[in-house]
Amino acid sequence: MQGTRTDYQLALQQLTDSALPTGAFAHSLGFETYIDRGVVRDELTFSTWLTVFVRHQLVYTDGLAVRLLYEGGDIGVLDGMLTGCLLAKEGREASIKMGGRLLDIGTEVFRSPELDAYRSLVREDRAAGHQPLAFAVVARSLGVPLREALAAYFFATATSLTQNAVRAIPLGQNAGQRVLRHAHDAVAAAVDAVPHLGWDDFGAVIPGLEISQMQHERQRARMFMS
Repeated sequence: MQGTRTDYQLALQQLTDSALPTGAFAHSLGFETYIDRGVVRDELTFSTWLTVFVRHQLVYTDGLAVRLLYEGGDIGVLDGMLTGCLLAKEGREASIKMGGRLLDIGTEVFRSPELDAYRSLVREDRAAGHQPLAFAVVARSLGVPLREALAAYFFATATSLTQNAVRAIPLGQNAGQRVLRHAHDAVAAAVDAVPHLGWDDFGAVIPGLEISQMQHERQRARMFMS
């Protein structure tokens, strides 16, 4: 049931809190490959990587999937498209693992018929259970407007990645906060971009990002699962 604006804002804060146990702390989504090469090595270079990741990979995969679901797209079709578009094995598995945890948490805390239906598809092996779709189902059932849902999802992802970069590069905590402040512009631009995309744009990701995620699978020493 949809509640007041305050109700859904509180629920959205809980849903995107970095303490939500989805396992995001275990994933770099490819930036660890750039650390290994010395390309990402400090506040500026990580901030540059994060901006590119948010404005391209998140927009054309996760963000577009969220919008299409909000517009009534078939969740089974969207789930299959995400599985097909996430070419790097580790990135694909990360989306499914975090999505599975979000489905479990959502069923206990933010239960809805739509979420139960998606979870049933996953249990019956008719869907993989991707993170952005699990998030979108919960957010829509709570009455969160699309733009607010997109902004929250994008910024939560940026926050998780920045927290991981603080440990991995390493960055200082203050540097991490400066990176996040700079990410506001990237998130705003990403939210503005998503409404202008169509089905044909799904998965139009910069090849270098995907290649770095694939190369991470064979990296000799690493802190993260992806």
